[in-house]
Amino acid sequence: MQAIRKCGPAAVALVLALGMAAPAAGQTYAIQGGTVHTLAGRAFVGTVVISEGRIVAVGENVEPPAGAEVVDATGKHVYPGMFDAVSGLGLTEIGAVDVTNDSREQGNFNPHLQAATAIHPASEHIPVARANGITLTMAAPQGGDGSIAGQASLVGLDGWTVEEMWVEPGAAMVIRYPSLGGGGGFRGRRFGPPRSWRQQQERYEEAVERLDEWMDAGRRYDQAAKAGVDMPRDLKNEAMAKVVGGEMPVLLGADGERNIRNAVEWAERQEIRFVITGGREAWKIAEWLAEHDVQIILSPTQTMPSGLDEAYDEAYANPGKLHAAGVKIAFATFNSSASRTLPYEAAQAVPYGLPHEAALEAVTKNAAEMLGLGDRIGTIEEGKLANIMITDGDPLEIQTQVTDLFILGRGVSLDNKHKSLYEKYRGRPGRRIVS
Repeated sequence: MQAIRKCGPAAVALVLALGMAAPAAGQTYAIQGGTVHTLAGRAFVGTVVISEGRIVAVGENVEPPAGAEVVDATGKHVYPGMFDAVSGLGLTEIGAVDVTNDSREQGNFNPHLQAATAIHPASEHIPVARANGITLTMAAPQGGDGSIAGQASLVGLDGWTVEEMWVEPGAAMVIRYPSLGGGGGFRGRRFGPPRSWRQQQERYEEAVERLDEWMDAGRRYDQAAKAGVDMPRDLKNEAMAKVVGGEMPVLLGADGERNIRNAVEWAERQEIRFVITGGREAWKIAEWLAEHDVQIILSPTQTMPSGLDEAYDEAYANPGKLHAAGVKIAFATFNSSASRTLPYEAAQAVPYGLPHEAALEAVTKNAAEMLGLGDRIGTIEEGKLANIMITDGDPLEIQTQVTDLFILGRGVSLDNKHKSLYEKYRGRPGRRIVS
């Protein structure tokens, strides 16, 4: 596959032009006395200084600058904020109420649409996710089999408006590769009369041909634009030109051994930058994936096996087997209300073969590096955006509490609906028994 490159100065300038959220001028914090887990080197007890939305100093002997607001983290742990690499945060509120769902557009081919335009900043799910250490997400549109759903948007989970929240509105193209049987499991069970193998094959080939046509149209449009041909602007082909030209990575959805292999071979033939999303049954071809340098953003581990004859722990063991084979992985919830469970999706894989440090990397820096964002987010290093959480323990443990959170350099409230309801009913007066 073509390696995903880091964003250069032009990309950073574009982000700034599009309104990347930033704190007020002169706002400086010094997180002092905590055990700093940079995920870029060894852990140490020291200080992290934040200014103008970025990390400006990290070390064991760093002194807080004059005028900085000191955050005492003594006895606590300082980690990079977690990154839910594919979610519906801000796009879906109540699954059963259609008017609160804006994650899917009509039609199967909408490459010009950006998720950021549909995000609802006041969603109740966002502060709930924040309270568990989620600082960034890739809000992704949904689409059916063989669809181009639109562009996923990288957003920071704080802000009154979408413009204040987002970091990059067109961060990746979402394509669901056509399935050819298998990999469906309980979720993929189809209703109605079963299709013959010949019918499935014909349907699959037609769907792949449509995707090829979109890719070819993007190339022709790009070539014509570069040649100075006078033509009407086409937003769909303009977006596809970024994909085929390598400017925009693809979140390529595929589940099942056969479907993942087909998706990778198609993407390699198209010479696009891509990351597989989903990855159920990927362990069956782990060595092959490693040989092809394929990277995967895995769907939740806390789920049912992919087939009736699969082991109960298939989803739990999948990440560890992929990691052992040398496949780079990240985790995502692919959800809105469940985004808060991201650390536990990683934790579920630890007893089944995934090293603890690898699990932490899979919810912080790995997806950022896969998508060419590793120079800005994912670790605690000088110059990076200040997305930081302070915890009273291991963030993968369910008992651990996030005590402080910073998103793009801003100290963020941890109040949320779950907390308020807990406090309300915990303080309920005892029932008076009349004798």
